[in-house]
Amino acid sequence: MNNATTEELFRQDATRTECQATVLAVGEGGVVLDRTVFYPLGGGQAGDSGWLVLEGGTRMAIADTRKEKAEDGSFTGRISHLPAPDQGDALSKLKIGDTVTARIDAPRRQRLMRFHTTSHLLCHLVGKPVNGCSITPDYARVDFHMTEPLDKEALTDGIARLVAAALPVTVGSVTDAELDANPQLIKSMSVQPPRGSGTVRTIRIGGDGDAAPIDLQPCGGTHVANTAEIGAVVVTKIEKKSATTRRVVLGFGATPG
Repeated sequence: MNNATTEELFRQDATRTECQATVLAVGEGGVVLDRTVFYPLGGGQAGDSGWLVLEGGTRMAIADTRKEKAEDGSFTGRISHLPAPDQGDALSKLKIGDTVTARIDAPRRQRLMRFHTTSHLLCHLVGKPVNGCSITPDYARVDFHMTEPLDKEALTDGIARLVAAALPVTVGSVTDAELDANPQLIKSMSVQPPRGSGTVRTIRIGGDGDAAPIDLQPCGGTHVANTAEIGAVVVTKIEKKSATTRRVVLGFGATPG
């Protein structure tokens, strides 16, 4: 087995939609590449779908993307691209060492990024710990640990205001020590940021110059570069899931004009 890991190009540039890559492994677990623009399921965000274009021009449809796991369940540092069920012929043409073009479904990714960044705006607007979330191309939901009621219209208005403010969304990092010294940066109760490399990736919204960001938290997901790119996203439902959980569901709103 080739022990090389997958270079995660989406971490620093979420706008990149394709790349050239070399096949590291092919099998029942999918296709592992040495580098990829495909985001794997994690942190509440769905995995990317798209295509691998083989050297002869054959297009293999990729239905999902996952982090590869070893037999003991630990992550290997490699990313597996899972072909759609009807892609057996294309899969049979692939072998280790082949060069492919990895190309994501860009409109689908854009919807995921719009929802994911909006979920961070909700963290600012609600101001309570998060105990679960799901980011899909069609809707998103965020569960907040709280007992107070939430107002659907007020949250929708707040999102619209922050979208209109055109706030920059930037990728950064903090050291493990800085995160330990500032535990309030961790908004999620259910997902802890990965440690071990010495630094943790962060997403900052706003905070140009000396201004404080409206939101700063560890996050490995993909995001728009500016809140203006979110467009029309609204709160479609608020549910009381338990005595201490309020669920906020997001959907796409009508685009003016």
